[in-house]
Amino acid sequence: MSPAQTTPLSIPTPTSPAVSSIAEESVVTINQPNSNNPLSAQPVETMPAPMPAPTPSSRSLPSSPSSGSFLESVLEALLEDGTVTQEQYDSIILENVNTGRPAEQILEEKHIVSEEALSKARSKVYNVPFVVLREVGSSPEALSAIRDTVAKRYVIFPFALNRQTNTLSVAMKNPLDLGVIDFLEKKTGYRIAPYYATLTELNQEIVERYAQSLSSEVTAALKENSPESFSTGVEIKAAAARNVGDTIREAPIAKIVETILGYAVKSRASDVHIEPQEDKTRVRYRIDGVLHEKLVLPKSVQDAVVSRIKVLSDMKIDEKRIPQDGRFNFKVDKEEVDLRVSSLPTVHGEKIVMRLLKKSGGVPTLQELGIRGTALKNLEAASIVPHGIVLVTGPTGSGKTTTLYSLLTKINTPKVNIVTLEDPVEYQMLGINQVQINPQAGLTFASGLRAFLRQDPNIIMVGEIRDQETAELAIQAALTGHVVFSTLHTNSAAGALPRLLDMKAEPFLLVSSMTLVMGQRVVRKICPNCKEEYEPEQAVMEDIKKVLGGLFDGWAKQSSTEVGSIKLHRGKGCDECGGTGYKGRVGVFEVLVMNEKIGRLVLERRPAEDIEKQGAEDGMVFMKQDGYLKVLEGMTTIEEVLRVAQI
Repeated sequence: MSPAQTTPLSIPTPTSPAVSSIAEESVVTINQPNSNNPLSAQPVETMPAPMPAPTPSSRSLPSSPSSGSFLESVLEALLEDGTVTQEQYDSIILENVNTGRPAEQILEEKHIVSEEALSKARSKVYNVPFVVLREVGSSPEALSAIRDTVAKRYVIFPFALNRQTNTLSVAMKNPLDLGVIDFLEKKTGYRIAPYYATLTELNQEIVERYAQSLSSEVTAALKENSPESFSTGVEIKAAAARNVGDTIREAPIAKIVETILGYAVKSRASDVHIEPQEDKTRVRYRIDGVLHEKLVLPKSVQDAVVSRIKVLSDMKIDEKRIPQDGRFNFKVDKEEVDLRVSSLPTVHGEKIVMRLLKKSGGVPTLQELGIRGTALKNLEAASIVPHGIVLVTGPTGSGKTTTLYSLLTKINTPKVNIVTLEDPVEYQMLGINQVQINPQAGLTFASGLRAFLRQDPNIIMVGEIRDQETAELAIQAALTGHVVFSTLHTNSAAGALPRLLDMKAEPFLLVSSMTLVMGQRVVRKICPNCKEEYEPEQAVMEDIKKVLGGLFDGWAKQSSTEVGSIKLHRGKGCDECGGTGYKGRVGVFEVLVMNEKIGRLVLERRPAEDIEKQGAEDGMVFMKQDGYLKVLEGMTTIEEVLRVAQI
């Protein structure tokens, strides 16, 4: 759930059955720090210690009332959602009558429902929003409004600040405790908008996010860089003329950029997105192929942060009208990464995307990527033939280049001359001649490939076949005794052949030159630390059997598993995986080997569906089938496979 723009919670006297609602949700905005904020400004020792527990005012409800109306409302909400059964509902009612204990206590002690389900039920009954903190980016300004000692004492977490309405959004275990809310409003000077959150997540986020907080750096940066200083960008240009910009080299801005990059490395992110919005700047990380919003910066530090990154990347900081590219190295502890940086002008300012490429760790093997069985055997056989084309297909970000690197690493010996043409060079490999294309200088895939043929190569890797000229040159290179590896953007392996025909490739030349086509996707692996078994629904098992066909019986026989006792796996979510239940990625593949029957279909210009049908008759395992086999083996989940391989 995204953070909400709210008004303070107002609760009537205990005699009133109603609880006032929270205002309609909207995105929280962050602009500048509150210089009059007594909680963030006063030193730690001036805070009352120990502070007395806040006394609920006459207008507050008890945190766990046991009245019949409340009890039935919460239980009915859980019953309506299907979280508790009718038998459990009746049992809780009976125990409440016999013992007088409140429903929450009974539910929590017996672990009948999860902590999150109970909090959502309370949220529904009281009409108070529920927030999942791991899905909300940290706001340094919100964190600076309440010190960590106060947050830990009262188990609260400030996650968003709206200066337009002077509202601070705070996650709490019990948002009905008006004593705490009154205390926070007096100390911060903001109106408090309370949210429900689980106690486990509150404790975790308070420790982690305050430890990683940029509150002091953002506050210092805002004091030194007022909104007027960056309203037109003139001062940044002037600063650039004065020793590349004193403003963007100051400690607060440098610390913000360093923290953003440091978290990216530690969280195994592949990309960092710094995105300007109308009233804020959000930072998102792509972790295991999925974007997560982790940080929200004030709008007024946007230009300074972007300019700092552009200086590190050797880009022009005064050029904001056109896209730019750059790169630089960054080291955290003993781990060094190479960052490819791209800037893009948007209506709200320049957006920065940084791709992280680790220099340590090396290139994974084909087996580590998840290729096995017949697919691995066919791919290895195709890589050692004296000539022909091996294509790897899939959408952007599906790991095609990494697969080609793994292939080249396997066949790289002093006896062969390997040359690559890439955009850009992602990994530098020993003993391989790697060339990066430069369209501005006239070095394109087509012109580079033409030059390669005069370099006496044995193996050629072309980063991507994008046009007719590159396709024709790749086919000619394969026909003249070279092995050509390349990639193509198609949804399936069979779809690559009609795609090349659309590029005006001659069918008879394509049949003679093509050796193998492999389609692939990447799925997230289940976190081994919080992995658990569960019994799948009958409909799920029927779908698995239908998709796998004869492969299901072969798997059951090989694993000695009875069909009726199959268990699938999933991740519960833990600290190591950031609560997602996933950690790391593995590929799902399909390999189409060119043979006489498929060649005949190409000559007849038949569609991809006919080629896939023939491939299945030849024993080809499709991506979805490979994914389902990995689900049965406990490597990933059904949801992940359907997310990437539902074609």
